[in-house]
Amino acid sequence: MFSNAHIGIDLGTANTLVYTKNKGLLIDEPTVVAINTKTKEIIAFGEEAKKMIGKTPPSIEIIKPLKDGVIADFDITTQLLKLIMQKASKKLGATLRKPTVVVCTPSGATSVERRAIQDAVRQSGAKEVQLMEEPVAAAIGAGLPVSEPVASMIVDIGGGTTEVGIISFGGVVASNTVKSAGDKMDEAIIHYVRKEYNVLIGEPTAEEIKKTIGYALLPHTIEFMDIRGRDVVTGLPLTINLSSNQIQGVLRESLETILEAIRATLEICPPELSGDIVDHGVILTGGGSLLKGLTEWLSSVIEVPVNLAPEPLQSVAIGTGKAYFISERKQKIAK
Repeated sequence: MFSNAHIGIDLGTANTLVYTKNKGLLIDEPTVVAINTKTKEIIAFGEEAKKMIGKTPPSIEIIKPLKDGVIADFDITTQLLKLIMQKASKKLGATLRKPTVVVCTPSGATSVERRAIQDAVRQSGAKEVQLMEEPVAAAIGAGLPVSEPVASMIVDIGGGTTEVGIISFGGVVASNTVKSAGDKMDEAIIHYVRKEYNVLIGEPTAEEIKKTIGYALLPHTIEFMDIRGRDVVTGLPLTINLSSNQIQGVLRESLETILEAIRATLEICPPELSGDIVDHGVILTGGGSLLKGLTEWLSSVIEVPVNLAPEPLQSVAIGTGKAYFISERKQKIAK
């Protein structure tokens, strides 16, 4: 009965999510794999592999097969998708044979990058692969009226890219993609701690710092956090204390890049749709949208209401899953 199943996949730089109509969100795993360096086989993926970052022997390598929203390692991505399909099949309680898959791509992706995503999903066992632009998927997942002649503006701050899109009549009217998102913020924190304190920290620690004391560019009550790392000079473990003001300064460049992308998109928006955006505002999705104070800061600088989507981490996956059924329903009505 599942031979003609339809699933939506959000193949993200940071997380891969799978959505089905009947079961809802089926899988939400980090896009990380652990491979055996000798056999090149995947020994762990998702949350299990993420916990291994920075803690593995030389025989195990941790790989993030996507970078900046596109495939960096085709073979590993294909293997990862096969494992995800198998996991989805187990959760559905049946063999997921040759499903039709809707998968999202960054709006700024080249035809070669889109083809790579399509081929990887098809080789993982999909019968048919339909590509969908990320801003449209995020807007559908956030419950915006994308098929109506009303402008919906979405800002999807993911791991590798930030997607800004203005959608009307089911299509992208204006868009911008910048490679400034969650991963860039983590890299900036790692670089700052090394430069300022001569202490090395890993990606998981940098991400935890961002989530705990990271703030958008607004006044706030200063918070502090103790972090542990390795002293570059002595090679010994060291604990240092960071303030939220320091991290706010570190994140400034990434946040201003995102702001410029939003402004650039608004500038090329047709005048008739600009009024809708003033009325309905901007919707934020993606993991990066959860940064403290981000909605308030963006609202103050672009002078347009800014709100968080109901399920910011899952919006794109929900949108890819729902999109197929929306188009299918329209086809049935047309007939």
